[in-house]
Amino acid sequence: MNAQRIGELMEGLGKAATEAAAVLAHAGSAQKNAALAAAAAAVRARRAGILAANERDMAAARAAHSSAARLERLRLDEARIEDIAAGIEAVMALPDPIGTTAAEWERPNGLRIQRVVVPLGVIGIIYESRPNVTADAGALCLKSGNAAILRGGSESEHSSRALYECLESGLATAQLPAACIQLVPTGDRAAVGYMLSGMSEYLDVIVPRGGKSLVERVQQEARVPVIGHLEGNCHVYIDRDAEVRMARTIALNAKMRRTGICGAAETLLIDAGCVSTHLAPVVRELLDAGCEVRGDATVRQADPRVRPASEEDWYTEYLDAIIAARVVEGVDGAIAHIARYGSAHTESIVTENHATAERFLERVDSAIVLHNASTQFADGGEFGMGAEIGISTDRFHARGPVGVQQLTSYKYVVRGTGQVRP
Repeated sequence: MNAQRIGELMEGLGKAATEAAAVLAHAGSAQKNAALAAAAAAVRARRAGILAANERDMAAARAAHSSAARLERLRLDEARIEDIAAGIEAVMALPDPIGTTAAEWERPNGLRIQRVVVPLGVIGIIYESRPNVTADAGALCLKSGNAAILRGGSESEHSSRALYECLESGLATAQLPAACIQLVPTGDRAAVGYMLSGMSEYLDVIVPRGGKSLVERVQQEARVPVIGHLEGNCHVYIDRDAEVRMARTIALNAKMRRTGICGAAETLLIDAGCVSTHLAPVVRELLDAGCEVRGDATVRQADPRVRPASEEDWYTEYLDAIIAARVVEGVDGAIAHIARYGSAHTESIVTENHATAERFLERVDSAIVLHNASTQFADGGEFGMGAEIGISTDRFHARGPVGVQQLTSYKYVVRGTGQVRP
């Protein structure tokens, strides 16, 4: 498709989204919830078609020799389809933030001021591999009163289209404009470029969901605000006062439950004060589960299967069954390591010492910090948000899981009785 046709296509999507956003911003909760309920029902009713579409994508990915991690992100099965439908219903069940009053006060001159929650407007979502993002992003934008333009990766083209059609069906059932949620109908990479640099008239924010190269490109080229994170270099720190069984369980889950998600642990830090008791059991648990461990000299002494770690390993987001491991001098050593090498995403401390835990939680400057829990809980659904459109490591507007509340802004409504300013 030539540049002119791409421009015409994207301009059409942008204009339609802007018009739909004006309608959706004033749609009632009942109407939005009706659309979401119908979309969830459609996902369940069309599961066979969704699975068939996903198999087309999987076959193409296998033929292209995609990595195991990429295939895992792309794959759908009966359980994941049910999770998608349940996720839409969880978003539906959330309180509607739009039109609510976040704060109100009265000034000495009698002016009554309210801060009222409003949608952001039109949100562009650019994502790779995971077809479930189509449903999550569409549902979250709809609930928060925002129109959405979705651009999924070509590798998930058929899966995303099948899920999008369920959202489209929900909009029709609730008599909302079809353009409230639109899926870019081309895999041409030029469409991404146009979203980033040519649609500032229509898009209010862009959310990237994918690998480092995609997010870097979006952050560099976008002419509208971006919500997202570049890397998920997440850490688990095992303190000297950690219970050994808990340390083994959390480290294993944080790394191996799903290695391809941004909340997967990529670095294991062990307190020098518990090397003799904790190091070998935790490392052995990971190795026996099929995880490659790359460690410093002390970690390598714990098990001959451990490979040497390089300086680069401490910075690396593997998204695979690989973890870097090193020994640090207590909680302050862990905090210093995370500050130097981390990506401000998610970090966990395992300890029974409350004071040590509080020091870690207060001093580590990441979007999510946990005590005695797996980093894999870095997820909007697990936070009670129904779903998430992504994780943000920004400090402006949104940080951590980006759900319905984080996809809103506000305006000030001021009521007077004839006041003028002297």
